[in-house]
Amino acid sequence: MAKMRIKYGNKGLERALKRFETGLIDDVREVIAKTATTIQSTATALAPVDEGNLKQSIDLTFSKDGLSAVVTVGAEYAIYVEYGTGVYSKDGRGRKTPWVYWSDKLNQYIVTRGMPAQPFWNPALDAGARQFAIGMKKTGRMVIYHV
Repeated sequence: MAKMRIKYGNKGLERALKRFETGLIDDVREVIAKTATTIQSTATALAPVDEGNLKQSIDLTFSKDGLSAVVTVGAEYAIYVEYGTGVYSKDGRGRKTPWVYWSDKLNQYIVTRGMPAQPFWNPALDAGARQFAIGMKKTGRMVIYHV
Protein backbone atom coordinates (compact mmCIF):
# COMPACT_ATOMS: atom_id res chain seq x y z
CA MET A 1 0.00 0.00 0.00
CA ALA A 2 1.37 3.40 -0.94
CA LYS A 3 1.86 6.01 1.74
CA MET A 4 0.18 9.29 1.16
CA ARG A 5 1.63 12.45 2.60
CA ILE A 6 -0.14 15.76 2.65
CA LYS A 7 1.83 18.86 3.48
CA TYR A 8 0.13 22.16 3.94
CA GLY A 9 2.12 25.30 4.33
CA ASN A 10 3.34 28.47 2.86
CA LYS A 11 7.11 28.77 2.49
CA GLY A 12 6.89 32.54 2.30
CA LEU A 13 4.92 32.68 5.53
CA GLU A 14 7.36 30.30 7.22
CA ARG A 15 10.32 32.48 6.17
CA ALA A 16 8.52 35.65 7.33
CA LEU A 17 7.77 34.09 10.72
CA LYS A 18 11.41 33.01 11.10
CA ARG A 19 12.60 36.56 10.32
CA PHE A 20 10.00 37.96 12.72
CA GLU A 21 11.15 35.59 15.47
CA THR A 22 14.79 36.57 14.92
CA GLY A 23 13.85 40.26 15.01
CA LEU A 24 11.86 39.78 18.20
CA ILE A 25 14.77 38.01 19.90
CA ASP A 26 17.08 40.86 18.85
CA ASP A 27 14.63 43.39 20.32
CA VAL A 28 14.50 41.47 23.61
CA ARG A 29 18.33 41.35 23.68
CA GLU A 30 18.39 45.11 23.28
CA VAL A 31 15.88 45.59 26.13
CA ILE A 32 17.96 43.32 28.38
CA ALA A 33 21.17 45.17 27.51
CA LYS A 34 19.61 48.58 28.18
CA THR A 35 18.07 47.38 31.44
CA ALA A 36 21.30 45.87 32.75
CA THR A 37 23.27 48.94 31.74
CA THR A 38 20.72 51.17 33.48
CA ILE A 39 21.03 49.14 36.69
CA GLN A 40 24.84 49.21 36.59
CA SER A 41 25.14 52.91 35.75
CA THR A 42 22.51 53.98 38.31
CA ALA A 43 24.07 51.88 41.08
CA THR A 44 27.50 53.25 40.21
CA ALA A 45 26.23 56.84 40.18
CA LEU A 46 24.41 56.46 43.52
CA ALA A 47 27.10 54.46 45.36
CA PRO A 48 28.75 56.58 48.03
CA VAL A 49 32.49 57.05 47.69
CA ASP A 50 35.05 56.84 50.45
CA GLU A 51 37.94 55.01 48.84
CA GLY A 52 35.99 54.08 45.69
CA ASN A 53 35.99 50.31 46.26
CA LEU A 54 32.18 50.01 46.34
CA LYS A 55 31.74 51.92 43.08
CA GLN A 56 34.51 49.95 41.35
CA SER A 57 33.07 46.62 42.50
CA ILE A 58 29.81 47.03 40.53
CA ASP A 59 30.14 44.73 37.54
CA LEU A 60 28.01 43.72 34.56
CA THR A 61 28.23 40.49 32.55
CA PHE A 62 26.05 39.17 29.74
CA SER A 63 25.28 35.59 28.78
CA LYS A 64 26.65 34.39 25.44
CA ASP A 65 23.22 34.56 23.82
CA GLY A 66 22.55 38.04 25.23
CA LEU A 67 19.24 36.98 26.73
CA SER A 68 20.36 37.43 30.33
CA ALA A 69 22.65 39.72 32.26
CA VAL A 70 24.02 39.77 35.79
CA VAL A 71 24.88 42.93 37.69
CA THR A 72 26.90 42.25 40.83
CA VAL A 73 28.33 44.27 43.68
CA GLY A 74 31.58 42.74 44.84
CA ALA A 75 32.23 44.85 47.93
CA GLU A 76 31.42 42.65 50.92
CA TYR A 77 30.15 45.62 52.93
CA ALA A 78 27.64 46.77 50.28
CA ILE A 79 24.65 45.44 52.22
CA TYR A 80 25.59 47.57 55.23
CA VAL A 81 25.82 50.66 53.04
CA GLU A 82 22.47 49.87 51.40
CA TYR A 83 20.50 49.20 54.60
CA GLY A 84 22.49 50.97 57.30
CA THR A 85 23.79 49.57 60.58
CA GLY A 86 23.09 49.81 64.28
CA VAL A 87 20.29 52.09 65.38
CA TYR A 88 20.02 53.41 61.81
CA SER A 89 19.32 50.02 60.26
CA LYS A 90 16.33 50.25 57.90
CA ASP A 91 14.50 47.24 59.27
CA GLY A 92 15.14 48.19 62.89
CA ARG A 93 17.00 44.98 63.68
CA GLY A 94 20.39 46.63 63.99
CA ARG A 95 22.44 46.69 67.16
CA LYS A 96 20.98 49.05 69.76
CA THR A 97 24.13 49.65 71.81
CA PRO A 98 27.23 51.58 70.74
CA TRP A 99 30.42 49.76 69.77
CA VAL A 100 34.07 50.60 69.23
CA TYR A 101 36.24 49.85 66.19
CA TRP A 102 39.70 50.81 65.01
CA SER A 103 39.90 53.15 62.01
CA ASP A 104 43.07 52.77 59.95
CA LYS A 105 42.07 55.87 58.02
CA LEU A 106 41.86 58.04 61.17
CA ASN A 107 44.45 56.01 63.10
CA GLN A 108 42.29 55.89 66.22
CA TYR A 109 39.43 54.05 67.89
CA ILE A 110 35.94 55.20 66.96
CA VAL A 111 32.76 54.85 69.04
CA THR A 112 29.65 54.51 66.89
CA ARG A 113 25.96 53.70 67.11
CA GLY A 114 25.93 52.74 63.44
CA MET A 115 25.60 54.45 60.11
CA PRO A 116 22.52 55.57 58.19
CA ALA A 117 21.52 53.74 55.03
CA GLN A 118 22.89 55.11 51.77
CA PRO A 119 20.72 53.27 49.23
CA PHE A 120 22.25 52.74 45.82
CA TRP A 121 21.21 49.19 44.85
CA ASN A 122 17.42 49.22 45.34
CA PRO A 123 17.00 52.55 43.51
CA ALA A 124 19.08 51.09 40.66
CA LEU A 125 16.84 48.01 40.55
CA ASP A 126 13.76 50.24 40.49
CA ALA A 127 15.21 52.23 37.57
CA GLY A 128 16.01 48.96 35.79
CA ALA A 129 12.50 47.62 36.35
CA ARG A 130 11.02 50.78 34.80
CA GLN A 131 13.43 50.54 31.85
CA PHE A 132 12.56 46.86 31.33
CA ALA A 133 8.80 47.47 31.47
CA ILE A 134 8.99 50.33 28.97
CA GLY A 135 11.25 48.36 26.62
CA MET A 136 9.15 45.20 26.71
CA LYS A 137 5.98 47.22 26.23
CA LYS A 138 7.48 48.76 23.09
CA THR A 139 8.59 45.31 21.93
CA GLY A 140 5.07 44.01 22.56
CA ARG A 141 3.60 46.83 20.49
CA MET A 142 6.01 45.98 17.69
CA VAL A 143 4.86 42.36 17.89
CA ILE A 144 1.24 43.43 17.52
CA TYR A 145 2.04 45.72 14.60
CA HIS A 146 4.12 43.09 12.79
CA VAL A 147 1.54 40.30 12.93
